[in-house]
Amino acid sequence: MKTFFKAKKTLLLSAMVVSVILLGAQLEGQSLSADTAEALRRIEEVFLLVNKRYVEEVDPDQMARSAIKGMLENLDPHSIYFDAAQLQGENEQFEAAFEGIGISYELLEGPDGADTLAVLNVLPGGPSEEIGLQSGDRIIQVDGRSTIGYTDSDVKKNLKGPRGSKVRVTVQRPGVGTNIDFDIVRDKIPIYTLDASYMMENGTGYIRLNRFARTTYVEFMKSLRTLKRQGMERLVLDLRGNRGGYMEMAVDISDEFLKNGQLIVSQKGMTDDSKESFYATSSGLWESGPLMILVDAGSASASEIVAGALQDHDRALIVGRRTFGKGLVQKQYMLRDGSALRLTVARYFTPSGRLIQTAYEDGDRSDYYANKAAQRRSDGTQTSADLLEGIADSLKYQTDSGRTVIAGGGVIPDYIVPPDSLSPLMRAVLGPSLENKFIRTWVDLHGASIRATWGETQERFVASFKVDDKMVDAFLSYAAERGVVVGDRSTQATESANFTTDELAEVRDELHALLKGRLGTRLYDRSAWYPVWSKVDHLLIESQKLWNPADDLALQYAEAL
Repeated sequence: MKTFFKAKKTLLLSAMVVSVILLGAQLEGQSLSADTAEALRRIEEVFLLVNKRYVEEVDPDQMARSAIKGMLENLDPHSIYFDAAQLQGENEQFEAAFEGIGISYELLEGPDGADTLAVLNVLPGGPSEEIGLQSGDRIIQVDGRSTIGYTDSDVKKNLKGPRGSKVRVTVQRPGVGTNIDFDIVRDKIPIYTLDASYMMENGTGYIRLNRFARTTYVEFMKSLRTLKRQGMERLVLDLRGNRGGYMEMAVDISDEFLKNGQLIVSQKGMTDDSKESFYATSSGLWESGPLMILVDAGSASASEIVAGALQDHDRALIVGRRTFGKGLVQKQYMLRDGSALRLTVARYFTPSGRLIQTAYEDGDRSDYYANKAAQRRSDGTQTSADLLEGIADSLKYQTDSGRTVIAGGGVIPDYIVPPDSLSPLMRAVLGPSLENKFIRTWVDLHGASIRATWGETQERFVASFKVDDKMVDAFLSYAAERGVVVGDRSTQATESANFTTDELAEVRDELHALLKGRLGTRLYDRSAWYPVWSKVDHLLIESQKLWNPADDLALQYAEAL
């Protein structure tokens, strides 16, 4: 029944990227006020005068871009102009697909500072997986031309391309004496927005979404059904670092948790078509089970729609840290040259009436983001109760059951989990990404035997692979050569950060999880990282101590309707 209702929904505006409209076609035939017409003529006059009379030759395209950006500077921080090249990358992320050979890559520092191109992961379902490219392969030629010194721009220009076109890549594979040629037919490559979905302990399901793109609801529902078949009794939806995307996806996912007729989000703008409210329909897939939402300062926009709706209806326990605070709705307008204007057209409000937008002044982006960074630092030492103190009554709202929540500056979790401070040793490792670089060399040396042992069995790898003393010793030697010394290891590094074996023992679990997680990511993809890192993920571990209040919320919600 719910599918029928969803099919009948109007295409929703997005909290980040909305419908694409050709601006010229939309404005054609619309009359302008006398003041607006006069202002437009003044801009045109100045543009033509500068172009024709300025003492030096000017670039009219650059002038136009600067003028557009100047117009936006005095608006809000989220109204943005994209040139055609920038727009392509943006659209790929939210359309959840691109056309190419199907790899994620990294540029490795090569001789004389010239980077070399290496395969980080072969994307599932793409042509590179089909023809046998592997993580760790060095792509040394593309169509017979050397890739030494490649930049990101070179990779996109030469490896991306229209579906059905062909490209030949020459690969140097660690442990193989001769180069290998692969002829690859480019295809449409899906970009998955669901990072991980798996069963934790005690019947707890876990789903992590990295953004809200066109395919997110389909991915989410597939995982939710799988977890239910596996006996899920409670669910963690992890939205940490999820900066948002299509409002439609946030509404549809919220709908799976809420009862028929409950308000999910409303939006209000200057025009009639920007004023709308969205409600839950019937037969959600997880309308009564205990639910926990994890958020942090990187959770924004569509993520906050989900968290705000479920908090206001007392449907889920919100755990983590204060969210970003983006309560504005953008609509994307295509310009004639292939560039686009993403313009804020409305504000959105949670079911209780909260506007969670962070305050801004005249579109000043630098102050806006600097203030958000300062807020994140202060939030780390406070509880939810602390953040509610001193708040003006005008910013206080009530959930369905009468709990107090506040507007402005993001969604404040029901339970705040302060960030766990990293030890000096872990900072020394993570700063230069030593663990990642080490795992790359480890896979180069042992990749064949690792793949022979674990093959495609990601679940078995996660459950059974152990980081042994040999691997740890090899990593410590690698780190010592690069200035991070543990114990009395000899090193030729001119500058060293020295740590004791006791300090190593204190971070043993984190280090083992770090090495195993990076290895799993290279062998499979990012989905292998999360179940490994969950064993030491401070916020996730702390959240699992809060199922009693989450269970109570679920029971009260069921009884209230």
